[in-house]
Amino acid sequence: MKVLTLLSTALAAVAFSLPVAAQDADAAQKLLKAENCTKCHSVDKSKKGPSYQKVSSKYKGKADAEAKLTEFLTKNPKVKLEDGSEEEHKALKDQKAMTNLIKWVLAQ
Repeated sequence: MKVLTLLSTALAAVAFSLPVAAQDADAAQKLLKAENCTKCHSVDKSKKGPSYQKVSSKYKGKADAEAKLTEFLTKNPKVKLEDGSEEEHKALKDQKAMTNLIKWVLAQ
């Protein structure tokens, strides 16, 4: 009985330590290229727009991070670029792919 209890506890600990919804990095990269996001963004360097690491650090530890990024990526907001100019940010249509992308960005 003790072995069963110990085994159950160990399995529960492992299950709760796994990420709730892991992101698919390959799918995120494919979406970035397909939507031409890499024109203005990169993982570790700011281009016309902020790097994904910069975005991740901005939202780190915030409970509403995914919701805010989802709203941003669906509303076509005007964004101010590093050079001071403004342009309309492209909206993403595929909700599942966008959710995966947001999780990937936040993991950078």
